[in-house]
Amino acid sequence: MSTYTTIQGDMWDSIAYKVYGDRSYTGKLMRLNPKYHDYFIFPAGIELTMPEPTITLNTLLPPWKQVSSNGD
Repeated sequence: MSTYTTIQGDMWDSIAYKVYGDRSYTGKLMRLNPKYHDYFIFPAGIELTMPEPTITLNTLLPPWKQVSSNGD
């Protein structure tokens, strides 16, 4: 497993987006780091365990063939 060290102002969803480009990793990230659930905005220097990225069929397709998850 990889780790991420927070910078001042990081939030759960912003870390997921920064590392994976996808906020849907937020729940997995939080489940792996339960002792930090009291943080909404992180201080600098907290080392978090990061989930393994998942590869979906949609991410393997070129952009013009990907299905939008927001109904577009």
